[in-house]
Amino acid sequence: MKKICLVTVFIFLAATTLYPGKARAQSIADLIEELTLDYQKLSGLKSILSQMQQGYKIVSAGYNSVKGVAQGNFSLHEAFLDGLMMVSPTVRKYPRITEIINDQAELMTEYKSSFSQFRRDKHFSVEEISYMTDVYNNLVSQSLQNLSELTMILSDNQMRMSDNDRLQAIDRLYASGHDQLTFLRQFDNNTQSIAIQRAEQAGDYNTLQQVYGIK
Repeated sequence: MKKICLVTVFIFLAATTLYPGKARAQSIADLIEELTLDYQKLSGLKSILSQMQQGYKIVSAGYNSVKGVAQGNFSLHEAFLDGLMMVSPTVRKYPRITEIINDQAELMTEYKSSFSQFRRDKHFSVEEISYMTDVYNNLVSQSLQNLSELTMILSDNQMRMSDNDRLQAIDRLYASGHDQLTFLRQFDNNTQSIAIQRAEQAGDYNTLQQVYGIK
């Protein structure tokens, strides 16, 4: 009861202070009614603001949750990508790796031996020796490129690849290296056949024996 009286007195004082003209022109009851409506509007506005604040909290919480999930997914994604940078023992022990290295080693050995013979053979012209040099240089360059790529595939923190991707890449390098070695052997055999034929036609048995070991 005291609260109601105090509110009434407050409204009356507010009416005489805020609306002095109206206090004389209108009855106190009208002013009280008008202020009461204003008070209700303020109360309603306060309720709306409270609801907005609650809604903001919900939205904010939802955003933080989504953000947390997104960050968690990113962490998982990052961990997955980092895992692709590591080379597994399965890849390192793949037999084709040894075969690639052996093929490249044979290529280097055979090219040096054959080229050494052809350069000592006087039946080849300077232009022909120059052509052979270009062929061998290209083969060696491709061989070194294959070995460089193989090194990257087998090194941690170099390439983001799954085990399957690495194995396929190794197979590709094996096929490439094997083709290079096959080409080298065909080229050497054809070139040597030409050299022997020329030496025989010239009756140069000394070259046949000293260069190619043919008696």
